[in-house]
Amino acid sequence: MCRTTITLAALFLFLITIAPGLHAQQRGNDSPRVSPNAAVEQTVGTTEIRVTYGRPSVNGRDIFSSNGLVPYGNVWRTGANETTNITVSGPIEIAGESLPAGTWSLYTVPGPSQWSVILNEKLSWGTQYDESQDLFRAAVSIESADHQEQFLIAFEEVSHSSATLVLHWAGVRVPIPVTVP
Repeated sequence: MCRTTITLAALFLFLITIAPGLHAQQRGNDSPRVSPNAAVEQTVGTTEIRVTYGRPSVNGRDIFSSNGLVPYGNVWRTGANETTNITVSGPIEIAGESLPAGTWSLYTVPGPSQWSVILNEKLSWGTQYDESQDLFRAAVSIESADHQEQFLIAFEEVSHSSATLVLHWAGVRVPIPVTVP
């Protein structure tokens, strides 16, 4: 057997035994996440929009308030674990601001009556926010809603040219208008 074949066989053996656990090792373990990951996709017109995020639970905690788990006035990764990412196949507008095609991180700054929606260029673990990489910030109003135990992102009111991206957790619902130019 030639040296190249032995090397390729060793590489193959390494990949099938070690590689499946590499993703889990990046976060430190291979156990299920307390805040599982989720994704939601929607086509608006001909533009595909995909949001990936972590889904934390309320678990009896005070979530949005001055002293809550997500304090008013502070940048929040808008979910758990890695940053919440939004991938768009073409240009869109979010809350009246232009967003080009690509993958961006979604942050928010919660407040008692309105939130700032932030689209940022840096894709990372959610607590590594870098304001210098913001594409934009846009203000949106919030609504009271029924209790939602596990954080949820969904699309509502979908048409050929628009949709509403909804963030819903605890008793707060944040509708974010999305339009396709």
